[in-house]
Amino acid sequence: MKKVIRLFSLTALLLCGATAVEAQKTKVEATIGADVVNQYIWRGQDLGHTAFQPTLGISYKGLSLSAWGSVGLTDPDDTKEFDLTLGYTIGGFNIGVTDYWFSEGLDPESRYFMYEAHRTNHLFEANVGYDFGWASIQWFTNFAGNDGVTKKGKRAYSSYFEIAAPFKLATCDWTATAGAVPYYTTAYGTTGFAVTNLALRATKEIKVTESFSIPIFGEVAANPCSQKAYLVFGLTLRP
Repeated sequence: MKKVIRLFSLTALLLCGATAVEAQKTKVEATIGADVVNQYIWRGQDLGHTAFQPTLGISYKGLSLSAWGSVGLTDPDDTKEFDLTLGYTIGGFNIGVTDYWFSEGLDPESRYFMYEAHRTNHLFEANVGYDFGWASIQWFTNFAGNDGVTKKGKRAYSSYFEIAAPFKLATCDWTATAGAVPYYTTAYGTTGFAVTNLALRATKEIKVTESFSIPIFGEVAANPCSQKAYLVFGLTLRP
């Protein structure tokens, strides 16, 4: 676990150093914004009520480092989340590693810098995918941290994959998504292969002034495995 943390931290520092040195030669892109959603639904799982979800990131020549968080606005018992993602994209191909941290987990004191095995609230996930333009496919696998377990109580290396297809209809940008978990894991509450996420999202920008608009989105999502369905509404704030 400590080797994983050191490698992730070193890579992040190298990325920050490289972007600082090269900033004078080429453009380093930055992302800042936040979503406000009526409920936090992730991969077909209900993770909380109304939430504020800020994001901050930088990218350079396909290499990116981003921070994303979620905090409940209406229920003080909602779990807080803080994620760091290091990714690389070239053409349609992408790979990445995400460090998820939750305020609830194995550590009752909710310490961010607690990385000890069997005591941490961190979860580490690797992903690989390809965007064909008309559709994209992504595979995610947990490889360290507070992962789910198998029937025998062993680390499940919980995985999830999804296919997403974007399209335009009636002045909105749409995305249809289908996601599944391939095997038993307590992380997703599955007992074998299971479809856990079917979603259809529409996004439209509401023009406020000539230079400022607010994207709003609505989504119908369902988890056939848990037999749950959700209607999500949100808006995005950005410069």
